[in-house]
Amino acid sequence: MKSNADKLRELAARARVFLLDMDGTLYLGDTLIGDMRGTLRALRAAGKRAVYCTNNSSKTAKEYVAKLSRLGLWEEGDLVYTSGMAAAEYIRANHAGKKVFLVGTDALKEEFSAAGIPLAEEDAEVAVLAYDTTLTYEKLVRINRMIVEGKPYIATHADDVCPAEGVYPPDAGSFIQLLYRSSGRLPDVVCGKPDTVMGRFLLARLGARAEEIAMVGDRPYTDMRFGNNNGFYTLLVLSGEAKAEDVPALPAGDKPFAVTGSLNDIVPYLN
Repeated sequence: MKSNADKLRELAARARVFLLDMDGTLYLGDTLIGDMRGTLRALRAAGKRAVYCTNNSSKTAKEYVAKLSRLGLWEEGDLVYTSGMAAAEYIRANHAGKKVFLVGTDALKEEFSAAGIPLAEEDAEVAVLAYDTTLTYEKLVRINRMIVEGKPYIATHADDVCPAEGVYPPDAGSFIQLLYRSSGRLPDVVCGKPDTVMGRFLLARLGARAEEIAMVGDRPYTDMRFGNNNGFYTLLVLSGEAKAEDVPALPAGDKPFAVTGSLNDIVPYLN
C-alpha cells in the first residue's frame, strides 16, 4: 500500500491542472492560509495550472478575480470556474435559445446574459435554481409552478448551507429541498460539485484528461466526491471544514487519494 507521502509525490508529478476550492482551501474569509502566494507560485513554476473551482454562483468570475487579485493569488493564465458558469454552458448546449426563469443573484443574471441566455419573468421555458440572497415568496411560487408543470429544472449546485462563521445560512440545496416538498420533484440536473456536468465542461475547456487533474478542497462530500465522480486525483486539505479524525470513516465516494494539512504541504513534492 502506498504511503500518503508517496501519493502526494504521485499527484504532484502527474497532475498538470489543480482545481482549487477557495474558502477553507486557499484562505479563510480574507486571511490566506500560510504562504499561499508562495505555494501558487511554486505550482506555476512546476508547470501546473491553477483553476479556481467553486459552487458559489452568487458572484461573477470577474468578482472572484478581483478578490484573488486583492489577496495576491491571481496571475495571468489562471481560470475561475463557477457552478453558475457550468449551468450557463449546460443551458447553451441543451436548451439553446429557450427563455430561462432564474432564481439567483443579480451577478448570476449578469453571467447568464453575458453568455447569451435570454432571461424572462413570464412565459419562461426553463427553470434554474441557484443561491439567491434576494429570494422572495413570489419567486418560489413562480419556479414551483414551472417545476410542477414539468418544465426543464436545473440547479447550479446543491450545497445545503453556505460557509460562514457562527450559524450557517441556507444555500441552494436547502431551496431544492423546500421546493421538493411543494412540487414532489428534484432538479433534472445539478451543474456544480459533486456532479459530473462541471467536470465534463472543465475537461473540454482545459483540453485535459481526467488523470491530469487534481481536485483540492476541504469538503469531502463536495470536493472529494466531485473529483472521484470525474476520475480526478483528489487532495483533501485539513485547513477548512474536514478534520483528520473524520477521514477513516468517510464513505468510499468521498475518500481522498491523499490528505494534507494544507495545500502548502505540496510544495516539497513538486521538484
